[in-house]
Amino acid sequence: MSAAEAGLMACGHCGQIMEHRDGPIACPRCGGSVRPRKPASLSRTWALLLTAIILYVPANLLPIMETSSLLVTSRDTIIGGVVYFWHSGSPGLAALIFSVSILVPVLKMCILAILALTVQFGWPLDRRQCITLFHVIEFVGRWSMLDVFVVALMVGLVRFKGLAVIEAGPGAIAFGLVVALTMLATHSFDPRLIWDSPRRALG
Repeated sequence: MSAAEAGLMACGHCGQIMEHRDGPIACPRCGGSVRPRKPASLSRTWALLLTAIILYVPANLLPIMETSSLLVTSRDTIIGGVVYFWHSGSPGLAALIFSVSILVPVLKMCILAILALTVQFGWPLDRRQCITLFHVIEFVGRWSMLDVFVVALMVGLVRFKGLAVIEAGPGAIAFGLVVALTMLATHSFDPRLIWDSPRRALG
């Protein structure tokens, strides 16, 4: 039995349990606004997620950084940056950029899409595993901007050494928007909807 089925709901700020109400009410303990469910949660999640997926294409096709030295100027995409750092003797940095720029965003968008589809169509997935997946993408979302920070760090480091000049490209802007949109989509998704899906779901 879910809390909604028991006629209860919880404050999202302090966890106070109270009687279920249809409209927003003030939490008697912390005064925060409490709603049974986030309004238009699923539609806002889909809008933000689909926009992020569309922007992920230019984020990978446009150069994320431009490298200039005395002899050559190159514009590297995310994959090009991974290859650049791999061949320049920084395999650890290349693996880090690949993880936070390719692996994590793709997994995050796929998981969020699966959760939204599970709620929308009542897919028979284990609800506890769905909640665990939601907490995972919530956690990794905090580290998604690491790639942009790495590029910014390399810009300062290379300029300090006087070896070359590295500047952020338009792909970095698109990638930053992807990260921000996926974070907003995750925040918009109400995980309590998972427990509202039809009972054919396990758990």
